[in-house]
Amino acid sequence: MTEISLNPEEQLKSFQDSRNNAIFLALGVLLVGYCSPDPSFSALIAVFALSSFAGQQVVWGVSPALHSPLMAVTNAISGTTAIGGMFLLKPGHLVPADVSEWLGAISILLSAINIFGGFSVATKMLSLFKRPDDPIEYFGMYKWPVGVLSAGVIAGSISGYEQMPVIAGAGASVACIAGIGSLSSQKTARFGNVLGMGGVAVAVVTTLSSLWIANPGSETLELFSLIGGISAIGSLIGLSVASKVGPTELPQTVAAFHSLVGVSAALTSLGEYMDKGSSMGTGAILATYFATAIGSITATGSLVAFFKLNGNLGSKPIALPNKDVWNGLALGSTVVLGVLLAVVSSSGDAGAEDTGALLLSAITVISGLLGAHLTLSIGAADTPVVITVLNSYSGWALCAEGFLLSNPLLTSVGALIGFSGAILTQIMCSSMNRNVLSVIFGGSSVKATPKVELKGISDDPLDTTASIVKTVSTDFRETDVTAAAQLLIDAKTVVIVPGYGLAVAKAQYAIAEIASMLIQQGTTVRFGIHPVAGRMPGQLNVLLAEAGVSYDIVMEMEEINDDFQETDVTLVIGASDTINSDAEDDPNSAIAGMPVLQVWNSKKVIALKRKMGSAGYAGVDNPVFYKENTEMLLGDAKETVSNLRDSIKELKEAEQEMKNPYISNKKFEP
Repeated sequence: MTEISLNPEEQLKSFQDSRNNAIFLALGVLLVGYCSPDPSFSALIAVFALSSFAGQQVVWGVSPALHSPLMAVTNAISGTTAIGGMFLLKPGHLVPADVSEWLGAISILLSAINIFGGFSVATKMLSLFKRPDDPIEYFGMYKWPVGVLSAGVIAGSISGYEQMPVIAGAGASVACIAGIGSLSSQKTARFGNVLGMGGVAVAVVTTLSSLWIANPGSETLELFSLIGGISAIGSLIGLSVASKVGPTELPQTVAAFHSLVGVSAALTSLGEYMDKGSSMGTGAILATYFATAIGSITATGSLVAFFKLNGNLGSKPIALPNKDVWNGLALGSTVVLGVLLAVVSSSGDAGAEDTGALLLSAITVISGLLGAHLTLSIGAADTPVVITVLNSYSGWALCAEGFLLSNPLLTSVGALIGFSGAILTQIMCSSMNRNVLSVIFGGSSVKATPKVELKGISDDPLDTTASIVKTVSTDFRETDVTAAAQLLIDAKTVVIVPGYGLAVAKAQYAIAEIASMLIQQGTTVRFGIHPVAGRMPGQLNVLLAEAGVSYDIVMEMEEINDDFQETDVTLVIGASDTINSDAEDDPNSAIAGMPVLQVWNSKKVIALKRKMGSAGYAGVDNPVFYKENTEMLLGDAKETVSNLRDSIKELKEAEQEMKNPYISNKKFEP
């Protein structure tokens, strides 16, 4: 990586920004210190701070190719919202007896779907990255240490060692953090998934042990039967859903699982308030508010994202007039209602609990409407960022639930997931030159600042004030399958750049065969992946792995960009915005400053596109398609790629026949 030197002014500004951030952090620490209501809250803050720091360190180390599995694993871990539901159930009931218990039961059911479905999806994805020559992995052996620890926790709890669940819970948190940290490379990612499973399993055992310590006896055993039955139903549903999910359906599945986390967190907080009401302290009331509000926003926002990604809703933004005003009013209303909730709950008046429940219900409804409106307001171009934002929200909802229940494990894991989603969001926004606030607030009027500056450019050829006149040719050069196949065969170096169009067409298998045939003849073939290609981070990496493409030849944008100048042919399939040269050349473009794959620097570009005249998701045309070194191969992506593969086979067979006419019946196979 090239080291960038800063001029003195930039160096000074860098230190000033760092100083300001440190001051802001110091003020935050002081504010929490002044407002901390009790030692338990202070201890949770310490857990939160340490987990946040550890989480940030491990998430930054995760390979971009594994961002999709990362989201699946963190999503599954966030299913520990089940813990809150378990605490709402009362011993001695084989069936929930009141509203709060029913809310707890539903929370357990949804969380179980999330845990089993999420880990199953993650396992499927990560298995795709396994190469035939990789060593045999004996992950089944790790059930023994998990079993030993669980058995020890159960035995200790029965024997009266009340701190056993707390200590084991800390171990579960460490396992979850280490599991995510192991996603830093394909070689250790599957082990990380197993670590995450073990961490969640131990977390559940510690919760059941805590319930036993609080009320040992046959009534708690009946409670365990209820929890087990609900969890079994949820696990069957989760596994059934996961079995039908492929890489193409991955984004909407993750969005759906996010909604389950949000619903579970909101139900748990509402049930906890209905169960304990005015006996809750101020800190618990605030945690209830945050868990309800964030959980509701996550739930409805994720559902809207699911319907958009699944094709049930259009990809175009849908928003009320003056949407920023409405969003602000909704957010402000929930804050006002939260303050009223705290005041009413601490008043001790008769009927305070009923009033508080109504206020909390209103917060749930308004927050849910806000979450739906925010996501509806976002267009398809920002979909990858929306998924990561919702992933972050699910973590913060879980973290708030941890503060509500004074549970260090939930606080730790929630902070980990919250920062994981936040970091992915920052990575995505940087890759798209999008402002984080603009995405969070539903594509508001907050604009990204272009990272390039070009003075004196004009789109108007009659503008005499500009030093440069921008002219874009609309003439393009069309090729056919046979000519494109011959170009690929003759090339010494080939880079294949897939976009979401590849996923929609499900053409990954055909393109993998093309790559295999070219590699077999001695061509250097690599794939170039943009960070936001697809509908969620890392989706195309999973698609290519599914088709058997080795991750050794799949490069990230930063790794491949400098090599395009030495590339004979670049084959672009279903990508537009991520290869648009206007991002670097036109400061007035909607994607100005967005880092892109510089395919136009190749000696020859073959771009597959359904038809000319259709813009990418950013709504802008692509000058690369009209450059002299670009040839357009028009038509349906799946059909065109399949025909291209067949043409390469035929040309290779003809070449073999010319070299040896006595073996004319020999077929060329990849």
